[in-house]
Amino acid sequence: MTLRFVGIDPNTGGEGSPTVWVEEESADLVLQGEEADELLKTQVSSTQWVAGHTTGIPAHERVIRFPAHMVPILREACDAAERAAEQRDVR
Repeated sequence: MTLRFVGIDPNTGGEGSPTVWVEEESADLVLQGEEADELLKTQVSSTQWVAGHTTGIPAHERVIRFPAHMVPILREACDAAERAAEQRDVR
């Protein structure tokens, strides 16, 4: 498994911060971020879900928050994931 670093919150203070990688073999995005506060998690848990999907957040998943100023980094990560998927499909 090879992780390609894409970006980190440029406003980080040095203690853990939102970070984005692409796992090159699967083309999955790997995200590190601050866990959302309880109010936001409660709102996510009570939103409408697609048919056949249970409501709520499973114990093995987390809702994380990324600052809006990191949208360009997330776009870059999506582009990198698409390139990795295309390379994987060519092999």
